[in-house]
Amino acid sequence: MKLQSYLMGEWREGQGEGVPVRDASTGEVLARVTAEGLPVKEAVAWGREVGGRALLALGFQERGRRLRALAQYLSERKEALYRLYATTGGTRRDAWYDVDGGIGVLYTYSSLARNLPEGNLLPEDDFLPLSKDLSFQGRHVLAPKGGITVQINAFNFPVWGLLEKFAPAFLAGVPTLAKPATPTAHVAEALVRMMLESGLLPEGSLQLLVGSVGDLFDALDHRDSVFFTGSKATADRIRRHPAFLERGALFNAEADSLNPAILGEKATEEELSRLAQEIAQELVIKTGQRCTAIRRVFAPKDRLEALLKATQKRLEALRLGDPREEGVDLGPLASLEQKAEVEKAVAALLEAGARVYWRHPGRGDGAFFPPTLLLAEDPWSEALHQVEPFGPVATFFPYGSREEAARLAALGGGSLVATLATSDPEEARFYLLALAPYVGRLHLLNARTAASSTGHGSPLPRLLHGGPGRAGGGEELGGLLSVKRHLQRVALQADPWLLSALTGEYAKGAEKPAEVHPFRKAYEDLEVGETLTTHRRTVTEADIALFSALSWDHFYAHTDEIAAKESLFGKRVAHGYFVLSAAAGLFVDPAPGPVLANYGLEGLRFLEPVGAGDTLQVRLTVKRKRPRDEKTGVVEWAAEVVNQEGKPVATYTVLTLVARKGALAKGS
Repeated sequence: MKLQSYLMGEWREGQGEGVPVRDASTGEVLARVTAEGLPVKEAVAWGREVGGRALLALGFQERGRRLRALAQYLSERKEALYRLYATTGGTRRDAWYDVDGGIGVLYTYSSLARNLPEGNLLPEDDFLPLSKDLSFQGRHVLAPKGGITVQINAFNFPVWGLLEKFAPAFLAGVPTLAKPATPTAHVAEALVRMMLESGLLPEGSLQLLVGSVGDLFDALDHRDSVFFTGSKATADRIRRHPAFLERGALFNAEADSLNPAILGEKATEEELSRLAQEIAQELVIKTGQRCTAIRRVFAPKDRLEALLKATQKRLEALRLGDPREEGVDLGPLASLEQKAEVEKAVAALLEAGARVYWRHPGRGDGAFFPPTLLLAEDPWSEALHQVEPFGPVATFFPYGSREEAARLAALGGGSLVATLATSDPEEARFYLLALAPYVGRLHLLNARTAASSTGHGSPLPRLLHGGPGRAGGGEELGGLLSVKRHLQRVALQADPWLLSALTGEYAKGAEKPAEVHPFRKAYEDLEVGETLTTHRRTVTEADIALFSALSWDHFYAHTDEIAAKESLFGKRVAHGYFVLSAAAGLFVDPAPGPVLANYGLEGLRFLEPVGAGDTLQVRLTVKRKRPRDEKTGVVEWAAEVVNQEGKPVATYTVLTLVARKGALAKGS
């Protein structure tokens, strides 16, 4: 059977015999992979035109809702992926990291969408006044690039690898052309078929290419991107293509790296035990075939032996075998070719000065490679920090001081992640500054995090996945950071009215006087920029005294006449929270209506003191809107409290839940 590619709205089979995909445990040929004769360049143009147009017709909010629905759809069918996953050599636990982890990314990005606008423009920072009268302003916005993203994945995570790249691109409104690695392409193909069968993805938003990319890069330009996961050598070769050097396409690489783990000088015995458990876990999950796995371990000279023995103890009881068999802890590597690569890397490390400290006595036939601990008593051979065995192998090194440990860790040339076992703030601060230029993520492990830590090797959707130097220099995930990587930053310069209309957010100077109290309007009827100017209230001595009694806030500036005169205010002043409360009394419409609840308050600033005799007034403006669900939306109001001179005394943003028209109609 040949695996098929999904290009230009059709499942297509490549020409020629193709490359075999084998069962990692049995060696049985499961399928063949070829992309020969497929219209890959045409698929790029088709994705831009058809997929791009369909995605932008939805907007951030609807794309987020579809990601959630897709996650639910896949969750209901994941057992089929689990069964297929066993053919890759992965245990059920491995499949959980890959399948459930990938579905979890979809859920995360659907949640992030709730705070995004409804359209396709994502405003950044705040409005910048470019003239004194505010008639000319600027703002940065992120806009669709009009291109496609080609996502090249590694063999070790055929589900998570595809979904973690797809989710932010889909949310950004960018069509995906996914290209899985051949050894596990059959799992990726099954996943894509499932995703397309859901009916949730607009035509052209997801294409699949199994086999070689051929001349695909020749079709890319500055609108497009390639997100790559794999070896540094392959990443370096791709970077040199004219699509990136001459035509400005974005290349984002996440490459294998020699990730370090360091036992701190001040680590407790419990933290040593926890680090040993972490190292063992990294050798077991995916049989050590993770780009984030621990490859090098550094420990103080007098504690190195203890850490080695503790790690060995956790590995000794493991059972190696076919992951479809009951009680198997560790499956084979993905292929015989992968086993040969690991054997070659271990031989290079032994030649560079390491020795085998312990090797699991389990099977080594077929594609199986037993967990192996290497020891390098002389840690300064550079070759020891340049060779990566992409399997269940870790090399242990002694160090004499923390400065020495940091220099040794840096010899890896850049890593995706490093783990430091310590609970000492001073030690953690030293390593943070020393390792920051060399790692993308620093995982601090100690007794306080032992029960809740997600582990060294687990990238989280809301945190950065990537690293400098050898690790590729790329950035994936990181919450909205990865969404922004798919968009084009544009500096807008315009009058406040146009800026408000384009961004969907209020720019000062673009007010529209409210004809009726805005609290009487449903969510859909409120307009950005709609402004209520309230009646006035004069603050009295009694207001200040009563608020002190009510709140129990007897701070001297409010209650001690003599001390207040000597303060920076020069007089007794009203409580800031009295000003806030008085402002609410001025702008709130008390009768039942569409405004259901105060949802929060942000950015509060007290700008001028308010004393007895001062008169307050509020300007309340619809600042921003976003739907929350079918019944309600969140409305952000810019509140500005001014005194009798027109000077702002307080500014902040009020968030309210406002009923939508449909909910009001049902309620009536």
